[in-house]
Amino acid sequence: MIDFGIVVFYFILIFLVAIRGKVNKKSTADEYFLSNRNLKWYSVALSTIATNIQGYQFLGMMGSAYLFGLAQANLEINAVQGILIATFIFVPLFLKERITTITQFIKIKLGEKIALFYSLSNIALFSTITLGAALFWGAYAAEMVFGEQLSFLHQNRILRIAILICVLGIFSAIYTYLGGLNAVVKTDIIQFSILLLGGIVVCFIAVNQLGGWEQLYIKTPEKMHLHLSANHPTLPWTHLLGLFFLNINYWCANQTVMQRALAAKSISHAQSGLMIGGLIKYLMAVIIVIPGIALYGILGDSLTEPDLAFPYLVKTYLPIGLKGIVLCGLFASLMSTVDSTFNSLATLWSVDIYSKYINKNANDYQKIKSGRRAIVFSLFTALLMSMVLLYLKFDDPDSAFTHTLNNLRYYINCGVVVLICSAVLLLKPSKTSILIAFLITIPLNILIQYSFPEMNYFLRAFWVILTGLVIAIVFNLKSFKNIFDLVYVSSEKNKILGWGLLLSLILIHIIFH
Repeated sequence: MIDFGIVVFYFILIFLVAIRGKVNKKSTADEYFLSNRNLKWYSVALSTIATNIQGYQFLGMMGSAYLFGLAQANLEINAVQGILIATFIFVPLFLKERITTITQFIKIKLGEKIALFYSLSNIALFSTITLGAALFWGAYAAEMVFGEQLSFLHQNRILRIAILICVLGIFSAIYTYLGGLNAVVKTDIIQFSILLLGGIVVCFIAVNQLGGWEQLYIKTPEKMHLHLSANHPTLPWTHLLGLFFLNINYWCANQTVMQRALAAKSISHAQSGLMIGGLIKYLMAVIIVIPGIALYGILGDSLTEPDLAFPYLVKTYLPIGLKGIVLCGLFASLMSTVDSTFNSLATLWSVDIYSKYINKNANDYQKIKSGRRAIVFSLFTALLMSMVLLYLKFDDPDSAFTHTLNNLRYYINCGVVVLICSAVLLLKPSKTSILIAFLITIPLNILIQYSFPEMNYFLRAFWVILTGLVIAIVFNLKSFKNIFDLVYVSSEKNKILGWGLLLSLILIHIIFH
């Protein structure tokens, strides 16, 4: 009953905070989509990382850490690479052009046709796979850990997850619909705080059950290495090559992530916020990965299903009250991702499609209304995709459809990296050659996948993106910019913070090699 009361209080708090200052007919499009471009560094930092963390990371990544150890942390800490590139190269360029969507930047650099394709690809991806997967995995994670507490929804497990998906999706859509980015950021700050608290609780309890932090090296020394051999089937050290490029896609060319930086009150606030977010990623790596390693030290390899690592820790070691906080943390990880994606979809549709092709003379209220319609439409597509994933999961519990979803994302994301890097690196690129470089990434991805099925998909992404970039550069050698001229630092403080973040990442790789 205490846990249930905590969850109810959480939902009431989120809704009350979200509807404060909701937009009306006098509100501007900038106010709805970009919170009047007035976000301070701490809002940029917390909201960006809250959007980044999803419920499945507590299941999948903690389970992977149980199997592979500290190497799983690479997917968290190496985000710092992408964050630093975004901070000192991409964000200054975006804010200089005063864009609302990244599509507008691509249009300036690469032309209208490529920009339209980029926008439509992202709208399709966000409204189906991104939203659907976030809703499914968040609800699935919550039900897996708290099935007994949530049994009042329905006795049938599948229907219980379906109800959770609908309730959480509709709830997130409502407050995003009403308040825009301002509501998203305000709720994200609360959601991240709860998410962080729940993660810290699980982490410290797991380490305590192991016997202390030093026991990680005494009982599980083989798990405390960031780099696994090049022939490791899942996480070879070579995956860092592809991860570098894919981090550019996620942290530099993803509207959902970049929208906070675009809404910052200044370049300085945007840069500081992103780098503080980078520091938080280190903390997230600890609270997601370390409990999995600790559980291996406690149980050995007796846990038959790795995804049960997080549920086992919560059910076995957490007392009443703390379970309610962790459940709120799982809901927060889902909702902070979903509300941000809803807002980005509304922005992309209203700015890139509606105002450009449907109603060129649209006023601010019409733009907001169009964005809100996009939220409603994407809610239905997201719920439909979530139900498809739910069916696939329980029709064949051992299916690797999450891996399939990653492959589908990378078919598009590899090309996006080629586009965004070409837009930044080339002065006056040949639009035809860039389009060819972009389009060739899709068949090349398929060709490599079927020619070398054993190749890790991160490494495959590296070769695909590298090939696309080589094509783009070879046909535009005279347009190539000096990469050092692209770097912009807004203040001495941010310069010091940037160097500190880079050196810390290098040291972590050296120390935990």
